[in-house]
Amino acid sequence: MKNGLIKFAAFAGLIGPIALSVALIVLSILEYDFMRSLRWHPINAPTTDWPSGLALGPLGGWMSATFVLSGLLIGLFGAGLRQHLRYLQSPTRGAALLMWAGAAMAMLVLPTDPTYRTTPATLAGNLHDLAYILLGLTLFPAMILLARAFGKIPLWQWHSRATWRILALAIPAFIFKGVLFYGFLIGVMAWFILVAWRLRATA
Repeated sequence: MKNGLIKFAAFAGLIGPIALSVALIVLSILEYDFMRSLRWHPINAPTTDWPSGLALGPLGGWMSATFVLSGLLIGLFGAGLRQHLRYLQSPTRGAALLMWAGAAMAMLVLPTDPTYRTTPATLAGNLHDLAYILLGLTLFPAMILLARAFGKIPLWQWHSRATWRILALAIPAFIFKGVLFYGFLIGVMAWFILVAWRLRATA
């Protein structure tokens, strides 16, 4: 029974980043004119109200739903990974932090405030910004702790090395943003898929 739950969690870890990627690409195309009205540009200003601003557009409900769905799937994935590591008698703090990262992702459903506006910041916008900060403060420590835990498990050692390499690229991209932010997204989503695939195979 536990193996079935872990495999279901691994499936969630695979679906989550794929669903988020599809939503970002499709909505960025369909809402291109709207995002340009917020002064976003895919090359010159890639992080100006993106991706959160997609939830403010005419199809924003899809982005909001994706934030919630992705957060729930990340949390479920973290729970399954935690159960798997506990079975292997390995540290589980990284997986627990991953569950908190999922909660932070779900909180992004709160509408952001456009960067360029004439009105005061809203409570929802401030909470959205806080959720974004919490996502960084939970996701990166989770990956670091998991890289250390994976390194102690023979079947997971390759994923430990892969996690360290992805972190070396993703952290600077997250900090400096610009077009590098795309690298952060690609690296983190690839990490979820790699780890979820291994979890599914070893459950």
